[in-house]
Amino acid sequence: MDKKAVRGWIWYDWANSAFATTMLAAVMPVYYESVAGSGLEGNLAQAYWANTQSIAMLLVALLSPLAGAAADLSRSKLRFLMAFTIIGAVPSSLMAFAGEGDWMLASILLVLGIVGFSTGNTFYDALLRDGVPEAERHSVSAKGYAYGYAGGGVLLAVNLAMILMWDRLGFPSKTAATQTVFATVGVWWLLFALPLFTRWKEERGGSAAAGSGSLTVLRAAGASFGRLAQSLRSLKRYPELLKYMAAFWFFNDGISTVIVMATIYGAGIGIGSNELIMALLVTQFVGLPATLLFGRLVAHFGAKRMLGGSLLVYLGIVVLGYFMTSALHFFALAFLVGLVQGGSQAAARSLYARLVPVGRSGEWFGFLALSSKFTSILGPLIFSITATLTGSSRLAILSVAAFFVIGYALLQLVDFGKGERQAGAEAHGDAAAKDGGSFTI
Repeated sequence: MDKKAVRGWIWYDWANSAFATTMLAAVMPVYYESVAGSGLEGNLAQAYWANTQSIAMLLVALLSPLAGAAADLSRSKLRFLMAFTIIGAVPSSLMAFAGEGDWMLASILLVLGIVGFSTGNTFYDALLRDGVPEAERHSVSAKGYAYGYAGGGVLLAVNLAMILMWDRLGFPSKTAATQTVFATVGVWWLLFALPLFTRWKEERGGSAAAGSGSLTVLRAAGASFGRLAQSLRSLKRYPELLKYMAAFWFFNDGISTVIVMATIYGAGIGIGSNELIMALLVTQFVGLPATLLFGRLVAHFGAKRMLGGSLLVYLGIVVLGYFMTSALHFFALAFLVGLVQGGSQAAARSLYARLVPVGRSGEWFGFLALSSKFTSILGPLIFSITATLTGSSRLAILSVAAFFVIGYALLQLVDFGKGERQAGAEAHGDAAAKDGGSFTI
């Protein structure tokens, strides 16, 4: 293992987390509501923001098989990661040119940024498999996760200072300071990606790689969809896995919707931009120690119980969000999100790993990643439809509660002991366990 290259890999998480915090969660939603969408009537800015998220995730879902096929075939995954880094970072900085009323330009740039961010992570994850021994992967992955929390938080703190002290820093207006904030995201992303880009060494491909042109990638993508169909057909042999996946699709979509919609919702009901960004900063810095504590509690209480508890916390967050009227309320909700965000996602992954058929982890984790990208379209879409039909953003945020209620209910139906036996049945030739009972919800 090349330790310098691995450190570069870890620093990339520090680099691109700036997009997740500043562009998706904190600054950009407020700017979209108050500046880029200032000419839109009623709650249209919030509805358009939700539609932008859905469109972006649909594109990511459609690109995922192509990206995965390219990652499998290419002997230079790093080049693909570089390309998608540029696709994400450059539009982030170009957001500085989106001024008052430029909601369409802001939406287009944001879609490109999300595509670069999310699709690029396909190749980023593939590098971990290629360059880090299996025994070290969990440790290295955890360090990357921790650096992501820290890096996103550090730049968000700098961005907040730029916005709060815009006059003392020489900016002509708060809007100009915020536009400069967007420029820093792209620069930060590219700058801290350099250690990975310059230190990571890949084996150059031979004739097989030379023949891996666009047609081969398309064929491999078709094979990916074929494997997806095969996975769908075989799900009947793993009813507990199917129950859990259905639960995951719902509660994961709820969590994603809370992340991308919370700030613009707060802005829409009148909470000040400075308070909103500071609250998201609280989430960022509470998240790291809370995630570590969550892991210890999982060891004591069990992953299923802790995940279920975190979903009830999220349900409470959404319901309280309906009644939220002040910045203090938003701070309290941001703190609660920080307590459960990282831990719930980690517990969800570990539970899924228990149910994955033995010897087919790559196939099934890929299936979950692709299917959850498609389902993640629904949360923002439901928010947008509810806000448009009712004219109420409060009812729109309350609609997200359904994802947590359904996800929690489905989670309680999963028998993980039986699911583990079903997962191991194929490897041990246990045909009876392979059937594992009927699938009833």
